[in-house]
Amino acid sequence: MAFATSVEIFVEVFASSMRGGASVKCNHAYFTFVAIDQETGKPVPIPDLNPVSSEEKKRHEGAIRRRELRLILAGRMDSKDAREIKAYFAEM
Repeated sequence: MAFATSVEIFVEVFASSMRGGASVKCNHAYFTFVAIDQETGKPVPIPDLNPVSSEEKKRHEGAIRRRELRLILAGRMDSKDAREIKAYFAEM
């Protein structure tokens, strides 16, 4: 998911035996990267992303809720302003 100046990346980690055999998923995570102007050191706008597969679309929709949660936990957003999180739980 691309926001105004940042992009969220989903990473899966797999482990396998040195002797061979099947790989096993052992972890996954979301990383957020911010585009920074080399001269000013300030965030710069990035192009929007267009999810293609159904899995990409599902993660794209969840990215807004994950962002709101990060902002709430960081004290940069009040929980009452988290519209996407509220809408998600209202649907349940």
